[in-house]
Parts: sequence; C-alpha cells; structure tokens
Amino acid sequence: MNNFIINGVEVSEEQFNRIKKIRQLPDEEIDFSDIPPISKEELKKFKPARLRKKNLQVAS
Repeated sequence: MNNFIINGVEVSEEQFNRIKKIRQLPDEEIDFSDIPPISKEELKKFKPARLRKKNLQVAS
C-alpha cells in the first residue's frame, strides 16, 4: 500500500482516495446539518491559520 503526503501530512492510499472523492463534490452536495452553529464569542477566539501553524507537529 502506498502512502501520500497532503499538506505536509502523510496519509494512506485509502485516505488519499477518500479526500480526492470529497474534493470533487460540489458545495451544494455537502451536508452541513450535523455541524452545530458557532456563536460570535467562539468566532472571536479563532486565530488565523498562519498563527496556528507554528504549533503544528507532523508525524515523521
């Protein structure tokens, strides 16, 4: 089985194929109904990705 690297993270061939299939879905076909709403207070706590990436650890 082959492994792939996506955005610096190693994934299996099965995971890669699932990601590829999901990326091909049009936005209209994505079901967001199980995601709870986010409050304004929660949004205020978010940090830009460039600030979070400093702490990202990738398995080697």
